[in-house]
Amino acid sequence: MGALKPWHIAVLVVVLILLFGAKRLPDAARSLGRSLRIIKAETKSLQDDDRDLAEKADAQAGYQPLPPHAQQQYAPQQAPQQPVAPPVDPVQRVRDN
Repeated sequence: MGALKPWHIAVLVVVLILLFGAKRLPDAARSLGRSLRIIKAETKSLQDDDRDLAEKADAQAGYQPLPPHAQQQYAPQQAPQQPVAPPVDPVQRVRDN
């Protein structure tokens, strides 16, 4: 019941020629081919992007933190802390003067 018979295809071709005309059908087929080519290229680039992201995630998953004794060895030297003056309210400073 759902199979296409050769006469179905012939009727479809005749209807398309009557609707669009013989001159427009090649242009329509050409533009459809271009559109399909663009879609194929875009889906391929999306798959490549996903693959690149997965490779980066795998590479970053392999990093491990340094052990504690190595962290102390490479820790930056801390400068001696100087006393910090308490913050002064600008309004209070004007009133004092």
